[in-house]
Amino acid sequence: MQNQRPDRIRKLLADLVAFDTVSDRSNLPLIDYIEAYLASLGVSGQRIVDDTGEKASLWVTIGPEDRAGLVLSGHTDVVPVAGQDWSHNPFELVERDGRLYGRGTTDMKGFVAVCLAMVPEMLAAGLKTPINLAISYDEEIGCVGVRPMLRELGRKPIKPLGCFVGEPTQMQVIIGHKGKHGVRATFRGLARHSSIAPDGVNAIEYAAELIVEIRRRAALLAADAERNSLYDVPHSTLLTSIVHGGAALNIVPDTCAVEFECRGIGITESRQVTDAIIAWAKAEIEPRMRAQHPECGVDFEEILDYPALDTPAENPFVTLAKQLAGRNDHAKVAFGTEAGLFVSMAGVPSVVVGPGGIAQAHTPDEFVELSQLLACGDFVARLITHCAK
Repeated sequence: MQNQRPDRIRKLLADLVAFDTVSDRSNLPLIDYIEAYLASLGVSGQRIVDDTGEKASLWVTIGPEDRAGLVLSGHTDVVPVAGQDWSHNPFELVERDGRLYGRGTTDMKGFVAVCLAMVPEMLAAGLKTPINLAISYDEEIGCVGVRPMLRELGRKPIKPLGCFVGEPTQMQVIIGHKGKHGVRATFRGLARHSSIAPDGVNAIEYAAELIVEIRRRAALLAADAERNSLYDVPHSTLLTSIVHGGAALNIVPDTCAVEFECRGIGITESRQVTDAIIAWAKAEIEPRMRAQHPECGVDFEEILDYPALDTPAENPFVTLAKQLAGRNDHAKVAFGTEAGLFVSMAGVPSVVVGPGGIAQAHTPDEFVELSQLLACGDFVARLITHCAK
C-alpha cells in the first residue's frame, strides 16, 4: 500500500486542483467529490453547510467515535488567479522536474490530498485513537468556514487531543503565528466643485492623515516592540493596503475608504493596535470634519479577525508533532492560520505543519515539490502508527 502512495497523492491532488474553489465561488462540487471518494472506502463524514447553502465544511472520523482523537485540518478554498501570468491552466495539475504545479498545490490542496490518500492506510491500521479530518472553506478571507465547524465540535461530548494544521511550513513544526485584525475606515466628506474647494470637505485628504498615522505607528512597532526571535518578522506589523476615493479631478471627493491591518504577535495585540488607531481618528480627525460640516465623519467596520497562536514549546503535543515530523526544531511564522481558532474556540492544542513553502503560495505557477508531499505522507503514516497503538 505504501508503494501506491505517490500515485494516490498525485491522482487526488490533480482532481482537487481541477475544482475552481476561489473564495467567491461554491466549494460544494469539491465536497461532493471528497464525500464520494470517502464513501468508496466505506467512510462517511458530517457536512456543515453555511447560511447561503453554497459552502460546506466536512468533519470526518476514522476509527472509534467514542474517544478523543487527533485532527488533520486543511481548507479547500484558493486565492484568485486573475491578473497573474500563468504558463498553463492554473486548474490543471502539471508535473515537471519533481514539482507539481497548479493553484492550491501548496496552499493547501497538497496537504488535503495527502490526508485523503492516507485514508486506506488509516482503515487498514485498526486505529485505537481516531484520526479526524477537518476540511473547511474560506480560510483565505478570514478563516470563515472553520468557525461553524468548531462551534459544532463544541457541542460534542468529546474534545480532540490536538490539531495539526497543514499550511505550508516545509514540514517544520510551527508553534506560533501572528493574529490579524483588518479594518475599513470610510470617510464621509462633502462634494463641491473644485473651483470652490474650501466649501467642501475633502474625504481623501482626511484619509491621508489616517494613512500617515498608520505608517508612523508601524515604525514604532518595528522599533520598540518586544522582539521574538522565533518569528521570521520579529515584531507586530501594521499597514494600509487598499484605498478607494474620489470621482473626478474637478470634484472635491466626498468619500474615501481605507483598509488597514495589524498582524500582532500577542494573542490580542492586533485588535489593541487597531482599536487605538480608531480611537485616535475619532478624537483627532472626525471633530475637524464635523466642524466643517455636521454630517461628515468617519465610519469604521471590522473586515477580518483571527487570533494569534502561541503553543508552549514544552507542550506534549508539540513533542508529538516533532516525533511525527522526524525533526526536533520549531519556529513561529508571520502568516495566519486556523490553528489559533482551534485553541481559542475549542481549547484544542494546535501546531502548524505541512508540505510546501509559503513563498510559493498565492503566486503564478504555484507549485509543491513531490518530495514534500511524500514527507507529509510519512508524517501521517507515523501518526497512524501512533494512533494504532
